[in-house]
Amino acid sequence: MHLGLFLIPFLSAFIGWFTLWLAIKMLFRPRNSIRVLGFSLQGIFPKRQKQIAESVAKMVNEEFFSLDFIEQKIADPAALEKIMPVIEEHIDHFLRVKLAKKMPIVSMFIGDKTINEMKSVFMDELGELFPVIMKNYVGSLKEQIDIEGMVTKKLGNFAPEKLELIVYQGLSKELRLLGLFGAMIGFLIGLVQLLMVWLI
Repeated sequence: MHLGLFLIPFLSAFIGWFTLWLAIKMLFRPRNSIRVLGFSLQGIFPKRQKQIAESVAKMVNEEFFSLDFIEQKIADPAALEKIMPVIEEHIDHFLRVKLAKKMPIVSMFIGDKTINEMKSVFMDELGELFPVIMKNYVGSLKEQIDIEGMVTKKLGNFAPEKLELIVYQGLSKELRLLGLFGAMIGFLIGLVQLLMVWLI
């Protein structure tokens, strides 16, 4: 058997690595459409950026950051219970300090018992009023803010070279392993080819 044939697995390994490297590069490049042998060639992300942006924006709006979800969280009684001590502290400060400064004559006739009763009334009223106010507020936000549209616009205008840089920086280890995997598969294919040549 000719010694040059033993290069087949190594050539196949290089081809396997190069094919995966090229496939990854073609996710982002060429950034602008070019003609090659009569075919139009452009990177997948630059070519489909608008469609990708719309799909991601829809998913973000439906799954991760919908105003309906925010409304549910804000109107949740458990959320209200967490902020009630802060509200109560402010009301207490208002009745004991600010009211005394603004209306000193009235504050002279209000003792601790009256302040505690007034505070209790205010807290009960706020407990009923707060969820209604927040629902109305989020309802007005829904008319003003289009999350899906905002995300679509941002991703649609996102520079492909920035995304490429983010992907390469964030997935550098995985991309190297992918390249090694391609080389290994290529090497195994080369061994099979070498074996077939030897048997023939």
